[in-house]
Amino acid sequence: MAMSAYVVFMRDETVDPVELEEYSAKVDASFEGHEMTLLADYGAIETLEGDEIEGAVILAFPDMDAARAWYRSPGYQATAQHRFKGARYRGFIVAGL
Repeated sequence: MAMSAYVVFMRDETVDPVELEEYSAKVDASFEGHEMTLLADYGAIETLEGDEIEGAVILAFPDMDAARAWYRSPGYQATAQHRFKGARYRGFIVAGL
């Protein structure tokens, strides 16, 4: 039985707002053909431990393979270049229950 998987991005610091705007304008198209549910998108944050972050996104996928397929897809990787230039992020995929 496949377990759901969650992609989490934490934005630590914006370095180029124009690049982030470009990323935001293009990222939705990268989800075409990928089953994904947006769970959190830069909502209010209360830091419990560690360094403060500027924002966070949580995406749900059916399983780890689906999450990897989206992240590694040519469509997302082309779009992600704007995110890489626009801010310092941490990102990971975690398996759900």
